[in-house]
Amino acid sequence: MSIVYTIGYEGTDIDNFVATLKAVGVKRLADVRAVALSRKKGFSKKSLAVRLEAEGIEYFHFIGLGDPKPGREAARAGLFDEFRAIYSEHLDSDDAQSSLKELVAVAGQKPTCLLCFERDPATCHRSIVAGEMTAAAGFEVFELYADDPERYVRNASRMPSYHPREGSAAA
Repeated sequence: MSIVYTIGYEGTDIDNFVATLKAVGVKRLADVRAVALSRKKGFSKKSLAVRLEAEGIEYFHFIGLGDPKPGREAARAGLFDEFRAIYSEHLDSDDAQSSLKELVAVAGQKPTCLLCFERDPATCHRSIVAGEMTAAAGFEVFELYADDPERYVRNASRMPSYHPREGSAAA
């Protein structure tokens, strides 16, 4: 079974974030933000892509999997049931389904991590995307937290191993 990692950058800095990705062997970052801009230094699309490339990590932006503005507003207001309903409806769109298929293919080739802002995956749409990847292609989900990258080094023997997807199911 292939693994897809997820991570949020809330409460961390770019150095710890990148160190976390490298500690677990991520080779591709799949940005699932609708708007890949950030007030937090290093996390806007262009600067993030440049930094990741320098670290040997590919950057992909799956804008079609971003949470639409009404969903983001509901989440910010703490209306998580409403947020999930809005995002689930969005995920049924042709654009989102096309992006999801592309993401499954990309993640099936190399260790991939889904990126969004929220630290807690339970309050972020990336968990819904990861769940869809599990349902569609059998991915195992592993949530990362970028505040202490050394935890993944200390626990390396307990970390799941990435296995690329094989055959036509990966295409």
